[in-house]
Amino acid sequence: MRNRFITLMATVACLAAATPTLARDLTVVGFGGATQEAMRETLFKPYEKKSGAPLLEESYTGGIAKVKAMVETGTTTWDVVQMDENEMILACDQGLLETFDWKSLPNSADIIGPAKSDCGVGAFVWSKILAYDGDKTTGVTSWADFWDVKKWPGKRGLRKQARMTIEIALLAEGVKPEELYKVLATKEGQDRAFAKLDQLKPNIQWWESGAQPMEWLASGEVTMTSAYNGRVIAANQQGKHFRMSWTNQLYAMDFWAIPKGGNSDKAFDLVAYMTSPEPQKAFAEKMVYGVTNARATSSISADIAPQLPTAEKNMAGALALSTPFWVDHEEELQQRFNRWVAQ
Repeated sequence: MRNRFITLMATVACLAAATPTLARDLTVVGFGGATQEAMRETLFKPYEKKSGAPLLEESYTGGIAKVKAMVETGTTTWDVVQMDENEMILACDQGLLETFDWKSLPNSADIIGPAKSDCGVGAFVWSKILAYDGDKTTGVTSWADFWDVKKWPGKRGLRKQARMTIEIALLAEGVKPEELYKVLATKEGQDRAFAKLDQLKPNIQWWESGAQPMEWLASGEVTMTSAYNGRVIAANQQGKHFRMSWTNQLYAMDFWAIPKGGNSDKAFDLVAYMTSPEPQKAFAEKMVYGVTNARATSSISADIAPQLPTAEKNMAGALALSTPFWVDHEEELQQRFNRWVAQ
């Protein structure tokens, strides 16, 4: 009898372990801050209302370590995750994500080509731009101005990350966007970027979360900073008078990805909803990031459309983040960057 009881309990435990997704609610994970607040209002809560089921939220700072640990241990509790494109590709290559069947997925025909990946769909297009407080600073137009601490004294905010920071250094040096990754692929080009950063290093204040640049501009801790365009606009909606220079903006796309072992059917339904026209329009008008559903573009209000990173005038001289470059070079360049920061 005792052995039968032990066998029964073991069977129950195995069944519970094998079907964890049946007993829990769908969980979506973002990068937090103002962007996730906008997602909550325009994507998550409307989906809850539509589906009639709770939608749980978590946030993280990026990377694939936690997704990898969940999938490899069979303990996946994240169902839909916001990811940078390069990290999504790395996770896909390691077999950590569900694949997208673009022939059968809803909205497939409406999603723009660059937003379709093997293991993800573009959530929105964002931009890193030069920002400053218009009440305190005037005349700034370029990354070259960002380096001019004599004309515009004070600290400069840059993200504590090689990706996009060394591109900014080369843009400030005068490298043309269309030639930048060709230059950066060489040792001479990399040395040139770090030499340019050397010039500014005493004045750099490193940020690690998207909220910090806005806080520092408001407090006067920095005179100028790199920042996400949506964060600047969100701050201005709260009464700030921050300004942006779109000259040589750096733009990229974040993706929705689905870790293996989660509620995949419900997850695909959530992703299809979040990339449909009305939710994308609502999110773009709230956070002012570019859309990935072509049908959403024409419906965005006339006062918001010119502020999008993808607006025609803002794309002049813009630099598209090269995901293939960073997939190949991020580890080595980030290690060099970390050593340089610590020196």
